[in-house]
Amino acid sequence: MIQLSGAGKRFGHKLLFENTDWLITPRDRIGLVGANGTGKTTLMKILAGMDTLDYGTLTIAKGTTAGYLPQDGLSLSGRTVFAECMSVFTDLLAMEQELEKLLHLFAELDHTSAEYAEVADRYHSLEHEFQTRGGYSIEAEVGRVLMGLGFRKEDWQRQTDEFSGGWQMRLALAKLLLQKPNLLLLDEPTNHLDLEARNWLEDYLREYPHAYVLISHDRYFLDVTVNKIAEIWNKRFWFYTGNYEKFLTQKTQRNVQLQAAYKNQRERIEQLEVFINRFRYQATKAKQVQSRIKELERMERIEIPPEEKTIHFSFPQPKPSGRIVAEFKDVAKIYPARESSQTNGSKAGSEKEVFHDVSFLIERGDRIALVGVNGAGKSTLIKLLAGVEKTTAGEFRLGHNVQTDYFAQDQYKELDPDARILDDLGDASAGSTQTELRSLLGCFLFSEDDVFKKIGVLSGGERGRYALLRLLLHPANFLLLDEPTNHLDMRAKDVLLDALMEYTGTVVFVSHDRYFIDKLATRVFEIGDGKVEVYPGNYEDYLWRKQGGQQVAPTLENVPGMQLVGEATGSRKSSPAQAQGAPLFAEVARSGNGQGHAPAEGQKKRLNPIKRKQMEDRIRELEAEISRTESAIAQCEKALQDFVSAEETHRQSEELEQNRNAHATLVAEWEELSGSLQDSG
Repeated sequence: MIQLSGAGKRFGHKLLFENTDWLITPRDRIGLVGANGTGKTTLMKILAGMDTLDYGTLTIAKGTTAGYLPQDGLSLSGRTVFAECMSVFTDLLAMEQELEKLLHLFAELDHTSAEYAEVADRYHSLEHEFQTRGGYSIEAEVGRVLMGLGFRKEDWQRQTDEFSGGWQMRLALAKLLLQKPNLLLLDEPTNHLDLEARNWLEDYLREYPHAYVLISHDRYFLDVTVNKIAEIWNKRFWFYTGNYEKFLTQKTQRNVQLQAAYKNQRERIEQLEVFINRFRYQATKAKQVQSRIKELERMERIEIPPEEKTIHFSFPQPKPSGRIVAEFKDVAKIYPARESSQTNGSKAGSEKEVFHDVSFLIERGDRIALVGVNGAGKSTLIKLLAGVEKTTAGEFRLGHNVQTDYFAQDQYKELDPDARILDDLGDASAGSTQTELRSLLGCFLFSEDDVFKKIGVLSGGERGRYALLRLLLHPANFLLLDEPTNHLDMRAKDVLLDALMEYTGTVVFVSHDRYFIDKLATRVFEIGDGKVEVYPGNYEDYLWRKQGGQQVAPTLENVPGMQLVGEATGSRKSSPAQAQGAPLFAEVARSGNGQGHAPAEGQKKRLNPIKRKQMEDRIRELEAEISRTESAIAQCEKALQDFVSAEETHRQSEELEQNRNAHATLVAEWEELSGSLQDSG
């Protein structure tokens, strides 16, 4: 569909990538990864036709349509939300108008005339095309996408310019998804989405009928949406089959192989050079010397890219607080009309009750994730805990020796715009050396000359990152973090995550990064409909309980024919495994009497001996075939680690997918036959 050959691109004097060969096929799901500044966004613009290559060629197949969503900067106005989305169906709407005109002509023309026949032919042809292209369902499709991305029905008739920048980007994403280009290019599409909208987008992309390439700093989002990874590293492209987790494993293996190949090549080069230097001036060895010189000249030297630095940073540990850190008793929060929070980016509001009768305890060491749709009250709850806002009713108190630090989404507004980053950080961290300060700034993506910039010239994202770093230099024992992961890449998120997991104080945070929440949270507070529901565990456990996992066990203990397996349901240790497919209970084989009771051993249905022999033979055949397909899969995966060409990689990927499908089919048949044999006794 799209092919890059010998592609290269510079940004000023800096070379981003070179000698790139890449084939994008019609059903590819590709995650584009690499450190900030390696050229990911530039490459997306090249694929979208918004930028050009400096070297090589870009070949686009006829009929290819590309749709590009930038990180930010889009603004829409002049229409309602619904009308803006409907505008992507201009051709279908024109067809609908023509169909209406043709219907009016039917009423006016003589049905025996030739003109009537022409109109009828045109109508039936147009109506068939309109129906085939989904013309009768476009309004329903628009509604589905808008609801999925968090727009309520009452928002649909509002003007687009009433919405904030984040919601404008959601609307731009909605239009792009409705257009369904056969190459979708998404540059950090989850930046402006809450968890619910991210989950919906994950499901949508899994069913998307065409290819897409996306950039994201959300590991979980990449894991569930892509099956290939293209990494820009050391000015080269490296291709991997599988999701982000598999990419990390394969990259480690590839680096080990590269190091081994480099070592072997260096040993061979040394051998050749020793021979050449030793026998260079001996006439009897001239032919062998020339042969080795040519071998050296032909040899393609293996280069070892500079190692990516592993950064670890531990924040100073705070003084311990009392066991009870914070307590809510029957708390209510109501915004009067003149102070109403601007839900969904609205420029106007009415009186809104955010909470009513909310009670909970926060204890020392808790790491609490606040989840809920945008506008539910997550930021409001953090502000109440920080004392930035007051409760309308009820009681809120902090515990003994609790010291609070609050990181707001607009925390950067508190910084001195005239101070240089390095100087300001030095003032905040007295006693640290310049090297330590620069290393710390590097963790949060400030490197080289960036450290000498004045705070006032930084972008909003850069100022947010710096404000977070500054806060965490000397944390209090109760941290309140409102979306601290915004504008951080994976490396910076990892630094922050590791430091917070070692932090001995108490944390309440809002984040839309599923991986970050899963790793950090020990409890989840779900906010919505004026209530706060408390769930133990991380986000995975929260989803499991939301799906009914917590309520299953009590109803099973006395059910005839059921046998509990493993730990009791609701156990913190057992729930994730059960959520991932481990059986909560095993059903004992039932008799054919319709009563649902477990039959005695002697009552099991007996198989005909000939039938049993056939099944046993087939099981042995399946086991041999399964072993062969597993070997084939391993060979394909190993072959994919060595790039030959884009075409060969595509062929190997298809072969790997076929082997995996065959393996799944064989295993399913084996399980069915084995189960039947076991049930027959």
